[in-house]
Amino acid sequence: MLGFFRRLINSKVGLVITFVILGMIALAFAAGDVTGLRSGSGGMTKTTVARIGNTAIGEAQLKQRVTDQLNEIRQQNPAIDMPTLIADGGVESILDQLISGIALEKFGQDQGMSVSRALVGSELQSIPALIGPTGKFDQAIYERILQQRRMTDKQVQAEIAQQAMARFLLGATVGAAQVADSVALPYASLLLERRTGEAAFIPAAATAAGPAPTDAELADFYKRNVARYTVPERRVIRYARVNPEMVKAQAQPTEAEIAQAYNADRAKYAAKEKRSLTQVVVLDRKAADALVAKARSGSIADAARAAGLEPRTLSSVEKSAYATQTSAAAADAAFGAVKGAVVGPIKGGVGFVVVKVDAIEQVPAKTLAQVHDEIAKALTVQKTTAAMSSIHDKLDDASAENANFSELVADNKLTAETSPALAATGINPDDPASKADPALAEIVKAGFAAEEGDSPTLVQTAADGSFALVALDRIVHSAPRPLTQVREAVAKDFIADRARKAARQAAAAVLAKVQKGTPLAQAAAGVNGVAIRPLAGVRGQIAQQRGADPALALMFSLPGGAARMLEAANNTGWIVVKVATITAGDAGKVPPLVASTKRELGTLVGREYAMQFTNAVKAELKVQRNAADIARVKADLLGKDASNQ
Repeated sequence: MLGFFRRLINSKVGLVITFVILGMIALAFAAGDVTGLRSGSGGMTKTTVARIGNTAIGEAQLKQRVTDQLNEIRQQNPAIDMPTLIADGGVESILDQLISGIALEKFGQDQGMSVSRALVGSELQSIPALIGPTGKFDQAIYERILQQRRMTDKQVQAEIAQQAMARFLLGATVGAAQVADSVALPYASLLLERRTGEAAFIPAAATAAGPAPTDAELADFYKRNVARYTVPERRVIRYARVNPEMVKAQAQPTEAEIAQAYNADRAKYAAKEKRSLTQVVVLDRKAADALVAKARSGSIADAARAAGLEPRTLSSVEKSAYATQTSAAAADAAFGAVKGAVVGPIKGGVGFVVVKVDAIEQVPAKTLAQVHDEIAKALTVQKTTAAMSSIHDKLDDASAENANFSELVADNKLTAETSPALAATGINPDDPASKADPALAEIVKAGFAAEEGDSPTLVQTAADGSFALVALDRIVHSAPRPLTQVREAVAKDFIADRARKAARQAAAAVLAKVQKGTPLAQAAAGVNGVAIRPLAGVRGQIAQQRGADPALALMFSLPGGAARMLEAANNTGWIVVKVATITAGDAGKVPPLVASTKRELGTLVGREYAMQFTNAVKAELKVQRNAADIARVKADLLGKDASNQ
């Protein structure tokens, strides 16, 4: 039964449906993930990775989409590189995204459905990345992004229309989230299931080290595990930083500017009176009169609460501010009364106001000398912000006109810096002592989001408004270190792997005995370093735990009396797990659990329907994939010759 959950959660198509349904047009566009899908028709060719009806997806399209998707993922996880994305099935998943989008659009069109130009325009103008300073769609920003992404308006509108069609087809399906009690009950009962068992840990460290590895053994191990010794993709990044210190001289206010600011804001520094008030608002005049009578002979707060009202305390408020909260008449009365007086009722914005004057504070005027430093500090911040904004705008405008990094640096008298070849984490793999510099975090992220030939970008680097001009200098593609450089590490890994295999062999022998009926403790007797412990738990509790004990998790996947082995974390050894007892749960006695399970299932059922609908559409259109061409795309993305795969 739980297979339903696992299958749906881990489904690549489920990810596609989520992508399409949510209509993440804004995110996709901002990340450059809008790449026209209409590039011809006909049969499979040497450069066609897939065909949906008479529409083909070419190598270039898939490569571009994979690259864009990687850049988007890196915004959240800079450590992800192309080899990792490909190894995790990213190319296949992204291709399925493309296929699903085209298939749904074609199916909708075949049914006579269409997406109006008005809807496309509305969607386009609502993309957050395209909203300008006025809060409305900015054509200049749109055209700049089109130029940066080497796209056309037609491509963008076609993509928006495709996603809109997918929403038309799948919106109602996703909303089908009704689940009957009879369906939810078995799943809810599973969460109450209790199990007990045992786990025997056989450590790799307890096995004999064995003889030193030979050159041939090391060479073979290195070849089979070359990924361990492969340096991830690195990038050399050029950047120029702009910070407040750079404009410090021009940001210092003159005495004349300080005096001018003081005179312009003289009212702020003039003598003033502040009062602390307790206020009650009453809707009815007669009730307000009664409250005033009680307040004058006692506490206004007690009188208000006795009438079912809540008093409000205003501390150190000025007359003008109080007038805006109530009315001019109420402010005149409250600020004309003596300390301790109860004023009212006075007609306010809503109802009648009753006020007690709790305290009166006379604030003397402040001279220029008294506030000199305060004004100087504020003006320094303003001038610093203005100076840095001016540099930012000049760089942005010049970049939009295709000025290169060197020209931008020279024209604005900035200092150019060049990073070593850094991994996405900010580490220099060639320097064992290298640590990521937090000050370069955003610069590195921008460098890995760029492609060779892209225009320089501007990124904020600190909360004080500091920013940097960033350009990608070159990409150092992922490559393995020579065996001669990593021989010591390979030897260490070889010995650890040999110990791991020996521990696995010992664990397999224990498992074989247990499966024949031998008690776990007896089967493991004599194994070096073995440790046996009891297991017990409830399925629902285990499922809710983050990083749950793998042995417990395995125990809940086995039938009664069964045993199985799994590798311990970090290759430290092997674990043999044996199930002892299973006590079934009965959620029929726990209605709230059934109800919550229904809700959780409901969030998945609609997606399951949408996934099946999309699969049916693709089957109807007879989707074809070219496995050889997909492999070539993956090889090209890795920077390898497909013939070496």
